[in-house]
Order: sequence, then C-alpha cells, then structure tokens
Amino acid sequence: MKRIWIYQADRILTEQESQQISVELTAFAEQWKVHGKPLSASAELRDNLFIILKVDEDVAAASGCSVDSSVRFLKGIEEKYHVQLFDRMQFAYKSVNGVAVVNRSGFEKLLAAGEINDHTLVFDNTITYEHQLENAWAVPFKESWHKRLFA
Repeated sequence: MKRIWIYQADRILTEQESQQISVELTAFAEQWKVHGKPLSASAELRDNLFIILKVDEDVAAASGCSVDSSVRFLKGIEEKYHVQLFDRMQFAYKSVNGVAVVNRSGFEKLLAAGEINDHTLVFDNTITYEHQLENAWAVPFKESWHKRLFA
C-alpha cells in the first residue's frame, strides 16, 4: 500500500517553478532513504499547487528520520521559491477557472458570497493513502472537514 503526504503551496506556482520543482522532487524521491536503505518512493507536483510524496510501504515504511528528511527538503523548496507549504489555513478548491487557493478569511468571504457552496469541491490534504486520491481528496464542501470548521 502506498502511503502519501500532501503539501499544498499558498499560491499557484508558475510553469517555470513547477518544472524546476518537479525535477527536484524526482531527485529527492530517488535518493530518499530509511535507515540508510532506499525507499520505494516517488513524488509529484499536481495543479502547480500540490506536492505529493509517496512511499510503497510493502517495500519499506518511512520512519521518523526519513519523514524529517522530507520536511527538511520541503523547507528548502519553501525558501528557494518563496512559498509556504506547511500553512494548513490555506484552502484549495475547484473554481470555474480551475484549482484555486485562498487563506481562511478569503475562504469565509467566498462562502458568504456563495462562490463556495455545498457542492464546491474542496481538497482534503489530510488523506494518507494513494487510493484515497481518487475518491476522498477532492470532495464536496458539504462532505468535508471544512464544513465543520466553517459551520
């Protein structure tokens, strides 16, 4: 089973940034280790916004040290590209123009204005397994943890 970690940027990355980050993600995944042994890992950037790290736990599970190394790598991405990846008060949703990201107060304003409603797809970056990407990552607002937060 593949374990995943999703990190969301606080802004849509440029095409150039996305290309560069994708190269860095691939290089990181290829050298990512647990207790000195390579992990069966991959990494991808989706929608110029989401970094998804994957580890095949049937081969080897990521340990505290290997997770720490991924956090250090991502902190380096933050610094290099002037982007926040650990701010959990940034919310991504699907708008008529594609995937968008907004902070908490912006999300509240969009809710109040009706631009985000019960049927708007919002992203749940707390999912932990690859199979959840298909049916539990982008969910209608009414079925999300966001609904409880903004009730």
